[in-house]
Amino acid sequence: MNKPSARAKTWSDIGLFYCAAIWGSTFIVTKGALAAVDPVVMVGIRFAVSAALLLPWVLKRKNKAVHMREAFFLSLFLTTLYLTQTTGLLYTTASNSGFITGLFIIFIPVFMFLFRREKPTRLQAFSAALAIAGMWLLTGGMSGFNLGDALTLIAAAAYAVHLIVTDKYVKAEADTVMLAFHQFWLVSAISFAIALGRGSSLAVASLSGWGVILFLAVFPTLTAFFIQMLAQRHSEPFKVGIIFTLEPVFAAVFAWTLGGEQFVAIKAVGGLLIVSGMVIGELSKINFKRAIKTEVLPV
Repeated sequence: MNKPSARAKTWSDIGLFYCAAIWGSTFIVTKGALAAVDPVVMVGIRFAVSAALLLPWVLKRKNKAVHMREAFFLSLFLTTLYLTQTTGLLYTTASNSGFITGLFIIFIPVFMFLFRREKPTRLQAFSAALAIAGMWLLTGGMSGFNLGDALTLIAAAAYAVHLIVTDKYVKAEADTVMLAFHQFWLVSAISFAIALGRGSSLAVASLSGWGVILFLAVFPTLTAFFIQMLAQRHSEPFKVGIIFTLEPVFAAVFAWTLGGEQFVAIKAVGGLLIVSGMVIGELSKINFKRAIKTEVLPV
Protein backbone atom coordinates (compact mmCIF):
# COMPACT_ATOMS: atom_id res chain seq x y z
CA MET A 1 0.00 0.00 0.00
CA ASN A 2 1.36 3.44 -0.94
CA LYS A 3 1.99 5.79 1.94
CA PRO A 4 -0.60 8.60 1.84
CA SER A 5 0.69 12.10 1.11
CA ALA A 6 0.56 14.91 3.64
CA ARG A 7 -2.16 16.55 1.52
CA ALA A 8 -4.28 13.37 1.58
CA LYS A 9 -3.87 13.10 5.36
CA THR A 10 -4.89 16.73 5.83
CA TRP A 11 -8.06 16.28 3.77
CA SER A 12 -8.80 13.04 5.61
CA ASP A 13 -8.55 14.82 8.97
CA ILE A 14 -10.84 17.59 7.71
CA GLY A 15 -13.30 14.93 6.54
CA LEU A 16 -13.28 13.22 9.94
CA PHE A 17 -13.85 16.52 11.74
CA TYR A 18 -16.76 17.12 9.36
CA CYS A 19 -18.23 13.74 10.33
CA ALA A 20 -17.91 14.45 14.06
CA ALA A 21 -19.43 17.93 13.68
CA ILE A 22 -22.30 16.90 11.42
CA TRP A 23 -23.17 13.93 13.65
CA GLY A 24 -22.99 16.22 16.67
CA SER A 25 -25.44 18.64 15.04
CA THR A 26 -28.09 15.95 14.55
CA PHE A 27 -29.15 15.79 18.20
CA ILE A 28 -30.54 19.31 18.49
CA VAL A 29 -31.80 19.32 14.90
CA THR A 30 -33.69 16.06 15.39
CA LYS A 31 -35.13 17.11 18.74
CA GLY A 32 -36.48 20.30 17.19
CA ALA A 33 -38.34 18.39 14.47
CA LEU A 34 -40.04 15.79 16.66
CA ALA A 35 -43.05 18.04 17.14
CA ALA A 36 -43.79 17.61 13.43
CA VAL A 37 -43.32 13.86 12.97
CA ASP A 38 -43.41 10.60 14.91
CA PRO A 39 -39.82 9.54 15.79
CA VAL A 40 -40.22 6.09 14.26
CA VAL A 41 -41.64 7.57 11.05
CA MET A 42 -38.78 10.08 10.96
CA VAL A 43 -36.26 7.22 11.00
CA GLY A 44 -38.22 5.38 8.28
CA ILE A 45 -38.32 8.36 5.92
CA ARG A 46 -34.72 9.33 6.66
CA PHE A 47 -33.32 5.95 5.69
CA ALA A 48 -35.65 5.56 2.72
CA VAL A 49 -34.28 8.81 1.27
CA SER A 50 -30.70 7.72 1.96
CA ALA A 51 -31.31 4.40 0.19
CA ALA A 52 -32.88 6.21 -2.78
CA LEU A 53 -29.85 8.49 -3.07
CA LEU A 54 -27.59 5.43 -3.32
CA LEU A 55 -29.59 3.91 -6.19
CA PRO A 56 -27.43 5.34 -9.05
CA TRP A 57 -24.43 3.41 -7.68
CA VAL A 58 -26.45 0.33 -6.77
CA LEU A 59 -27.86 0.00 -10.29
CA LYS A 60 -24.31 -0.27 -11.66
CA ARG A 61 -23.64 -3.40 -9.58
CA LYS A 62 -24.13 -6.77 -11.24
CA ASN A 63 -25.04 -8.64 -8.09
CA LYS A 64 -27.63 -6.46 -6.43
CA ALA A 65 -28.42 -9.01 -3.72
CA VAL A 66 -24.86 -9.23 -2.41
CA HIS A 67 -24.46 -8.79 1.38
CA MET A 68 -28.19 -9.11 2.03
CA ARG A 69 -27.64 -11.51 4.93
CA GLU A 70 -24.96 -9.33 6.50
CA ALA A 71 -27.01 -6.19 5.97
CA PHE A 72 -30.08 -7.72 7.58
CA PHE A 73 -28.08 -8.63 10.68
CA LEU A 74 -26.55 -5.16 10.84
CA SER A 75 -29.87 -3.44 10.20
CA LEU A 76 -31.31 -4.91 13.40
CA PHE A 77 -28.69 -3.06 15.44
CA LEU A 78 -28.88 0.06 13.28
CA THR A 79 -32.66 0.17 13.69
CA THR A 80 -32.32 -0.27 17.44
CA LEU A 81 -29.73 2.51 17.53
CA TYR A 82 -31.78 5.10 15.67
CA LEU A 83 -35.22 4.25 17.05
CA THR A 84 -34.07 4.40 20.67
CA GLN A 85 -31.90 7.47 20.16
CA THR A 86 -34.58 9.40 18.25
CA THR A 87 -37.39 8.41 20.61
CA GLY A 88 -35.16 9.17 23.58
CA LEU A 89 -34.90 12.79 22.42
CA LEU A 90 -38.57 13.20 23.30
CA TYR A 91 -37.65 12.81 26.97
CA THR A 92 -34.07 14.00 27.40
CA THR A 93 -31.99 16.95 26.25
CA ALA A 94 -29.92 17.00 23.08
CA SER A 95 -26.73 17.51 25.10
CA ASN A 96 -27.50 14.51 27.33
CA SER A 97 -28.27 12.41 24.26
CA GLY A 98 -24.97 13.34 22.64
CA PHE A 99 -22.87 12.51 25.68
CA ILE A 100 -24.69 9.26 26.49
CA THR A 101 -24.45 8.10 22.85
CA GLY A 102 -20.71 8.68 23.15
CA LEU A 103 -20.60 5.86 25.67
CA PHE A 104 -20.51 3.45 22.72
CA ILE A 105 -16.72 3.55 23.01
CA ILE A 106 -17.00 2.23 26.58
CA PHE A 107 -19.35 -0.56 25.47
CA ILE A 108 -16.93 -1.80 22.79
CA PRO A 109 -14.51 -3.62 25.16
CA VAL A 110 -17.51 -5.15 26.97
CA PHE A 111 -18.85 -6.63 23.75
CA MET A 112 -15.37 -7.58 22.58
CA PHE A 113 -15.17 -9.76 25.70
CA LEU A 114 -18.62 -11.27 25.08
CA PHE A 115 -18.02 -11.89 21.36
CA ARG A 116 -14.29 -12.62 21.21
CA ARG A 117 -13.38 -13.35 24.85
CA GLU A 118 -10.91 -10.46 24.88
CA LYS A 119 -10.59 -9.32 28.48
CA PRO A 120 -10.76 -5.56 29.13
CA THR A 121 -7.49 -4.00 30.29
CA ARG A 122 -7.13 -2.02 33.50
CA LEU A 123 -7.08 1.17 31.44
CA GLN A 124 -10.36 0.20 29.80
CA ALA A 125 -11.90 -0.55 33.19
CA PHE A 126 -10.77 2.85 34.45
CA SER A 127 -12.20 4.58 31.36
CA ALA A 128 -15.53 2.82 31.93
CA ALA A 129 -15.62 3.89 35.59
CA LEU A 130 -14.83 7.47 34.59
CA ALA A 131 -17.60 7.47 31.98
CA ILE A 132 -20.14 5.97 34.40
CA ALA A 133 -19.29 8.66 36.95
CA GLY A 134 -19.74 11.24 34.22
CA MET A 135 -23.15 9.86 33.27
CA TRP A 136 -24.18 9.97 36.94
CA LEU A 137 -23.38 13.69 37.10
CA LEU A 138 -24.87 14.34 33.67
CA THR A 139 -28.24 12.76 34.41
CA GLY A 140 -28.50 13.59 38.12
CA GLY A 141 -28.05 10.04 39.38
CA MET A 142 -30.82 7.54 39.89
CA SER A 143 -33.42 10.20 40.64
CA GLY A 144 -32.64 12.18 37.49
CA PHE A 145 -32.10 9.27 35.11
CA ASN A 146 -35.18 9.33 32.87
CA LEU A 147 -36.70 7.26 30.07
CA GLY A 148 -34.90 9.28 27.41
CA ASP A 149 -31.53 8.67 29.06
CA ALA A 150 -32.28 4.93 29.32
CA LEU A 151 -33.29 4.70 25.65
CA THR A 152 -30.15 6.57 24.62
CA LEU A 153 -28.02 4.19 26.68
CA ILE A 154 -29.55 1.32 24.68
CA ALA A 155 -28.68 3.27 21.53
CA ALA A 156 -25.04 3.51 22.64
CA ALA A 157 -24.89 -0.26 23.20
CA ALA A 158 -26.45 -0.92 19.78
CA TYR A 159 -23.95 1.52 18.23
CA ALA A 160 -21.04 -0.42 19.73
CA VAL A 161 -22.28 -3.79 18.43
CA HIS A 162 -22.97 -2.31 15.00
CA LEU A 163 -19.41 -0.94 14.78
CA ILE A 164 -17.82 -4.22 15.83
CA VAL A 165 -19.81 -6.30 13.34
CA THR A 166 -19.38 -3.74 10.54
CA ASP A 167 -15.65 -3.81 11.17
CA LYS A 168 -15.65 -7.57 10.60
CA TYR A 169 -17.53 -7.31 7.30
CA VAL A 170 -15.59 -4.35 5.90
CA LYS A 171 -12.25 -5.96 6.71
CA ALA A 172 -13.47 -8.93 4.67
CA GLU A 173 -13.60 -6.46 1.73
CA ALA A 174 -17.35 -6.17 1.52
CA ASP A 175 -18.86 -3.83 -1.06
CA THR A 176 -19.57 -0.85 1.21
CA VAL A 177 -22.13 0.65 -1.20
CA MET A 178 -24.27 -2.48 -1.25
CA LEU A 179 -23.79 -3.09 2.45
CA ALA A 180 -24.96 0.45 3.19
CA PHE A 181 -27.84 0.35 0.69
CA HIS A 182 -29.35 -2.85 2.04
CA GLN A 183 -29.00 -1.59 5.60
CA PHE A 184 -30.68 1.70 4.74
CA TRP A 185 -33.77 0.25 3.08
CA LEU A 186 -34.08 -2.48 5.69
CA VAL A 187 -33.98 0.05 8.54
CA SER A 188 -36.64 2.04 6.69
CA ALA A 189 -38.84 -1.02 6.16
CA ILE A 190 -38.56 -2.15 9.79
CA SER A 191 -39.32 1.37 11.02
CA PHE A 192 -42.41 1.74 8.84
CA ALA A 193 -43.63 -1.71 9.90
CA ILE A 194 -43.32 -0.69 13.55
CA ALA A 195 -45.03 2.66 12.89
CA LEU A 196 -47.95 0.97 11.10
CA GLY A 197 -48.22 -1.62 13.84
CA ARG A 198 -48.46 1.15 16.43
CA GLY A 199 -51.01 3.03 14.35
CA SER A 200 -48.71 6.06 14.07
CA SER A 201 -49.46 8.81 11.57
CA LEU A 202 -47.06 8.76 8.63
CA ALA A 203 -47.52 12.47 8.03
CA VAL A 204 -44.87 15.15 8.47
CA ALA A 205 -46.75 18.17 9.80
CA SER A 206 -44.48 20.96 8.56
CA LEU A 207 -42.06 21.94 5.81
CA SER A 208 -39.38 22.47 8.44
CA GLY A 209 -39.89 18.86 9.52
CA TRP A 210 -39.29 17.71 5.95
CA GLY A 211 -36.22 19.93 5.81
CA VAL A 212 -34.76 18.29 8.89
CA ILE A 213 -35.45 14.79 7.57
CA LEU A 214 -33.78 15.59 4.22
CA PHE A 215 -30.82 17.13 6.06
CA LEU A 216 -30.46 13.98 8.18
CA ALA A 217 -30.72 11.72 5.12
CA VAL A 218 -28.20 13.60 2.99
CA PHE A 219 -25.54 14.79 5.41
CA PRO A 220 -25.09 12.67 8.58
CA THR A 221 -26.45 9.45 7.05
CA LEU A 222 -25.10 9.47 3.49
CA THR A 223 -22.22 11.90 2.98
CA ALA A 224 -20.63 11.43 6.41
CA PHE A 225 -20.73 7.64 5.97
CA PHE A 226 -18.72 7.76 2.74
CA ILE A 227 -16.38 10.50 3.92
CA GLN A 228 -15.64 8.36 6.96
CA MET A 229 -14.83 5.35 4.81
CA LEU A 230 -12.60 7.38 2.45
CA ALA A 231 -10.87 9.24 5.25
CA GLN A 232 -10.00 6.07 7.12
CA ARG A 233 -7.90 4.94 4.17
CA HIS A 234 -5.40 7.69 4.99
CA SER A 235 -5.76 8.18 8.76
CA GLU A 236 -4.30 6.21 11.63
CA PRO A 237 -6.97 4.43 13.70
CA PHE A 238 -5.88 6.23 16.88
CA LYS A 239 -6.47 9.61 15.21
CA VAL A 240 -9.85 8.48 13.88
CA GLY A 241 -10.98 7.39 17.34
CA ILE A 242 -9.81 10.60 19.01
CA ILE A 243 -11.51 12.83 16.43
CA PHE A 244 -14.76 10.91 16.81
CA THR A 245 -14.75 11.51 20.56
CA LEU A 246 -15.54 15.13 19.63
CA GLU A 247 -19.04 14.17 18.45
CA PRO A 248 -20.69 14.58 21.89
CA VAL A 249 -18.73 17.80 22.41
CA PHE A 250 -20.19 19.21 19.19
CA ALA A 251 -23.62 17.96 20.26
CA ALA A 252 -23.39 19.85 23.55
CA VAL A 253 -22.03 23.03 21.96
CA PHE A 254 -24.84 23.10 19.38
CA ALA A 255 -27.44 22.37 22.08
CA TRP A 256 -26.18 25.09 24.45
CA THR A 257 -25.84 27.71 21.71
CA LEU A 258 -28.10 27.26 18.69
CA GLY A 259 -30.51 25.00 20.58
CA GLY A 260 -30.92 27.34 23.51
CA GLU A 261 -30.57 24.58 26.12
CA GLN A 262 -29.61 25.73 29.59
CA PHE A 263 -25.94 25.29 30.46
CA VAL A 264 -25.62 23.46 33.79
CA ALA A 265 -22.09 23.33 35.19
CA ILE A 266 -22.45 19.95 36.93
CA LYS A 267 -23.78 18.40 33.72
CA ALA A 268 -20.90 19.90 31.78
CA VAL A 269 -18.48 18.28 34.24
CA GLY A 270 -20.30 14.98 33.72
CA GLY A 271 -19.96 15.36 29.97
CA LEU A 272 -16.26 16.13 30.37
CA LEU A 273 -15.78 12.93 32.37
CA ILE A 274 -17.57 10.91 29.66
CA VAL A 275 -15.39 12.40 26.92
CA SER A 276 -12.29 11.77 29.07
CA GLY A 277 -13.39 8.16 29.46
CA MET A 278 -13.86 7.93 25.70
CA VAL A 279 -10.35 9.26 25.04
CA ILE A 280 -8.80 6.87 27.58
CA GLY A 281 -10.86 4.07 26.02
CA GLU A 282 -9.32 4.88 22.64
CA LEU A 283 -5.82 4.96 24.14
CA SER A 284 -6.39 1.52 25.64
CA LYS A 285 -7.27 -0.02 22.27
CA ILE A 286 -4.25 1.15 20.35
CA ASN A 287 -1.25 -1.01 19.65
CA PHE A 288 1.17 1.82 19.00
CA LYS A 289 3.53 -0.42 17.03
CA ARG A 290 0.71 -0.86 14.52
CA ALA A 291 -0.70 2.66 14.79
CA ILE A 292 0.47 3.62 11.31
CA LYS A 293 -1.77 0.97 9.78
CA THR A 294 -5.15 2.00 8.45
CA GLU A 295 -8.00 -0.04 9.91
CA VAL A 296 -11.74 0.51 9.92
CA LEU A 297 -12.00 0.23 13.70
CA PRO A 298 -9.05 0.09 16.11
CA VAL A 299 -10.16 -2.96 18.09
